[in-house]
Amino acid sequence: MSTTTISIDGMTCSHCVDAVTEELKALAGVHDVRINLNKGGISTATVNSDAQLDPEQIGEAVAEAGYTVVANIA
Repeated sequence: MSTTTISIDGMTCSHCVDAVTEELKALAGVHDVRINLNKGGISTATVNSDAQLDPEQIGEAVAEAGYTVVANIA
């Protein structure tokens, strides 16, 4: 089991959370996504997966939802 925490810019509402959650859950091995929304600031997503996720894939998934990863914490 692996946990990855990422910082995401541009999220402002529950629709944003839903869109990012859907894209991250579509990544192979992901079984849980929790997002702490900071409206208009930097939100934090915690992703639990079977194995370490590729930062590039995380960035692409978040971008597909229309937002930007500003940091992969761990």
